[in-house]
Amino acid sequence: MASEPVFHRFVEARVIDLPFSQAVEAGGFVFLAGQVPNDPPNDGRPLPGDIEGQTRLAMENLAFVLTPLGLDFSHLVATRIFLTNFARDFDRMNAVYRSYFSKGRLPARTCIGVTALAGGARIEIDAIARRP
Repeated sequence: MASEPVFHRFVEARVIDLPFSQAVEAGGFVFLAGQVPNDPPNDGRPLPGDIEGQTRLAMENLAFVLTPLGLDFSHLVATRIFLTNFARDFDRMNAVYRSYFSKGRLPARTCIGVTALAGGARIEIDAIARRP
């Protein structure tokens, strides 16, 4: 019999009181909620103005959720990236995104152009990790 999903909300993981879990574990996989480039403890702080800074902060927010689960970027098997200006930001986002992974260890990925994201963000990234 399969075990029930485990829902994670980490007070220390920059939780804003929104109706979702930062991560849900099911069947050996961990599904990570989308991360925008905000800093919830300092929510009034402006977002970085460039896509490079926003990509770094979104990736760091993913790491902040992975860490208490005993996981890191090497455990990611898939990501989805949402960009509000695909043509302008795609190549520059890729340069930063690639730097978080070992050579030859890139997760499967979908990248989607969207019209808007929460808080005026230019990028949002969600992910699926697999427990070793």
